[in-house]
Amino acid sequence: MQNISIPRIDASSNDFAEALASLRHRLSPSGNIVSERGKALTLKVFGEALLPDQVVQRICEDVRTLGTPALLRYCRELDGSDLQANQLRVSPEQVQEAHAAAAPEFLATVRKIRKNIHDFQSAILHTSVATHPSPGVTLEQRYTPLDRIGICVPGGAAAYPSTLLMTAVPAQAAGVPEIVVVAPPTKLGAYNPQVLAICHELGIKEVYAMGGAQAVAAMAYGLPEIRGVDKIVGPGSLFVALAKRHVFGHVDIDSIAGPSEVVVIADETTRPDFAASDILAQAEHSPGASLLISWQRSVQDAIDKALHEQIVALERSELTMNALESFGSYILARDEQHACELTNLIAPEHLHIATREPRKLLAKIRHSGATFLGDYSPVALGDYAAGPSHVLPTGGTARWASGLSSNHFLRSSSVIEYSKEALQSIGEDIERMASCEGLTAHRNSVTIRTQS
Repeated sequence: MQNISIPRIDASSNDFAEALASLRHRLSPSGNIVSERGKALTLKVFGEALLPDQVVQRICEDVRTLGTPALLRYCRELDGSDLQANQLRVSPEQVQEAHAAAAPEFLATVRKIRKNIHDFQSAILHTSVATHPSPGVTLEQRYTPLDRIGICVPGGAAAYPSTLLMTAVPAQAAGVPEIVVVAPPTKLGAYNPQVLAICHELGIKEVYAMGGAQAVAAMAYGLPEIRGVDKIVGPGSLFVALAKRHVFGHVDIDSIAGPSEVVVIADETTRPDFAASDILAQAEHSPGASLLISWQRSVQDAIDKALHEQIVALERSELTMNALESFGSYILARDEQHACELTNLIAPEHLHIATREPRKLLAKIRHSGATFLGDYSPVALGDYAAGPSHVLPTGGTARWASGLSSNHFLRSSSVIEYSKEALQSIGEDIERMASCEGLTAHRNSVTIRTQS
């Protein structure tokens, strides 16, 4: 058994706030965490050691100003793709063939999960509301779906067909008519048979073999080969996150996500093997932050022992160990109340409350992207099948941000309708306010109606 040295932090010490701030910075898009391969590739492509945000700015601006030739150049130099412009779109025949070749069991799973997601996302969907507060007055709040959205599906280190379901199905529940999927030109990305089979199953007709910042720019600005979209969603590398930040304002985005994270709260009733499996599952993303909070050191010791026993059997054990040592922590709280306070401070993407009375603690915790209660609600349930989207706020942004849902694919607008009598009843108030602001044309637009 290989020993893993996971940092232990006493949350009552003066060093805790500094340790948390350091972890957040390293895992945020501004932390500039790039692999050695990524650094070498940057040097090769750009001829200098640029920071990730500098790389992204160059790529996005080149695609915006130079168009398709810039996109193809970056696809070639960054992804090793020799595709021509007319080959960027995965053909409908390839998508259909992948679906036809898919195992019936896989398609049955996809349909079951799709139903779970669609049912939940439809249940929470905003609906238009009309009110009639007084005679002659009708006020409405209308919700209409976006016309066209783009989804980033990762495909570098692993295939992520679950991401496609967790982003496309909420959009479909909202009624979005056009969905575009981009994924790297790899066997794990745009050419992954499971990803393509799901696209066909969901009726998605546009799939493009492009990834990274260049794909984000192509969707945001539009090119002859791919029409621009209104919103870009989905996870990706640091470069994808930074590219989404760069194009925000030209289009909408879901979030600027950092690496995945979990907080597990444990007490003496927590099964150590269950808690250890959740910690390992999050670290497996590598980078991924796995934080264990307990007010009992013996509980942490038992979970640590179970973790060491399980990690040797993992396919990505080395990457998982690196993530645990770099971004994991066992945090010792003073008591249950302190554990809740620490969780609110951390505001984790995923929170698993694995204690005797999880709902008692839940009532004290306001800030988390998604919360999982009890022994039989592992985070993987939310990752793959339950219904809420697994695209969630990271890096402490759960203090103010929400996970992706069907409602993020709607835009709202107001509708105001007054009769002449209703306008007359409030006309003097409008005229008075307009006069206060010196906006006489505003005032006259009411007066001309009420006095006619």
